[in-house]
Amino acid sequence: MKHASFQLKNSCVLITGASSGLGAEFARQLAPHAATLILVARRGEALEKLKKELMLKNASLVVHVKSLDLSSATAREELAAWLKEQSLPLNFLINNAGLGDLGDFGTAQWDRLEPILNINITALTHLTHLLLPTLRGHVPSALLNVGSIAGFFPLPYNAVYAASKAYVKIFSEALSMEEKKQGVVVTLLSPGPVPTNFFEVAARSGEKIVIESRAPACFITSPNKVVRIALRALLQNRASVIPNRLLSAAILLLRLIPFSFLWRLKKVEKFKS
Repeated sequence: MKHASFQLKNSCVLITGASSGLGAEFARQLAPHAATLILVARRGEALEKLKKELMLKNASLVVHVKSLDLSSATAREELAAWLKEQSLPLNFLINNAGLGDLGDFGTAQWDRLEPILNINITALTHLTHLLLPTLRGHVPSALLNVGSIAGFFPLPYNAVYAASKAYVKIFSEALSMEEKKQGVVVTLLSPGPVPTNFFEVAARSGEKIVIESRAPACFITSPNKVVRIALRALLQNRASVIPNRLLSAAILLLRLIPFSFLWRLKKVEKFKS
């Protein structure tokens, strides 16, 4: 059965990790088109501030805020139950919430690593499983999972985060194939470095990480551009998108070379300098 194409107009969208960064930017760019936004994050005060901003600029928009910890299975189940009770016609889910930890795996604190697994893998999978029947019930609909280019490679000193995003990549690509016949567009967004508070949160105590130290300026993409390209790719029914052409080309090239070889070259260059 052929389904109509998904459209942003009058959509009902749930965004996780919506209090800042890409999540907040998704909300801002969707607000002029959507009928309803459901903003989910732990920081309730930030969500309320964003809600006021969005409704001030979009008088007809309905905005719900849900302050909860997605690492809790109970919280995820309560969110799904609330959506059902409210009879909200959810047709667009954006799994944006994510955590990272930058540093040596052997010296990492488990209380920093466990939430990465809980949020990046378990919460994303569970929430998708809980809400997929609703998406299938309101086709044409869409699911956008925020991965990372880190998921394309085994990254030393970023091991758990990269592995978690590798899971998101494979999961999303498989789901894209499964859901096509159901009328649910599934798109994987794999951004490179983006100037948000990610590095501030992922840095360990006492460390300050500047985004420019992590990548060349040409690979850094603004949140506005990342979201614009992601939504365009979704509307084009694309299964995957890297929102930076130079970075996309570089990734394509680098995937042809064993990463262990690239890592040795990097270590040699660092030693020379």
